[in-house]
Amino acid sequence: MTQQAGKQAGTSRGNRDNDSFDLLIVGVGGQGTILASNIIGEACILEGRNVRSAETHGMAQRGGSVETHIRIDGRYGPLVPTGAADMIISFDLLEALRYRHFLKPSGTVVSAEGIVVPISAFQNNLEIPSADWIKEQMSDVKLVTVDAEKLAKDAGSILSQNVVMLGAAAKILPLKKDSLLKAVEELVPKKTIEINKKAFLLGYESA
Repeated sequence: MTQQAGKQAGTSRGNRDNDSFDLLIVGVGGQGTILASNIIGEACILEGRNVRSAETHGMAQRGGSVETHIRIDGRYGPLVPTGAADMIISFDLLEALRYRHFLKPSGTVVSAEGIVVPISAFQNNLEIPSADWIKEQMSDVKLVTVDAEKLAKDAGSILSQNVVMLGAAAKILPLKKDSLLKAVEELVPKKTIEINKKAFLLGYESA
């Protein structure tokens, strides 16, 4: 894991006006963003916390951009306003850049290091920016990057990258580690429970 401290880096525990912890989970279709958001929602239920969420882009289109808004302990609607997110969990560096405008000045982006080439860019033979260029464009925010692919392979399945990312973000999320692990156990397929628990812990330890 690498950390890039922006000019106004810091960790916030919620939106002052709403007294909620607001986050986005972003990626592309097929990366498991919805499962990740469901795990956070289940952890909230286990702790008796109020949670509101909304998926605003088509998750069914594999390769298409997906964003899920989650508000923990919020009193208002499920959508996180621009510039209000305490955290963005991104499964792809390009998506982290795409949605960075949602982040509040004191917020944190936790992103996988990989880049998924958008279908439109591939079809139109467009140049894809490098990881270094993307990080440079995000030099003014607190950015934490995770080698999710490697950690998922170490856990036993490359498909567990989404759970690796949850583990990496867990120390900032206002939820107990045990609640998140319990939610993982309850929501992933039974035959993959041990792999996903290991993936979560590897992500957690990398933070």
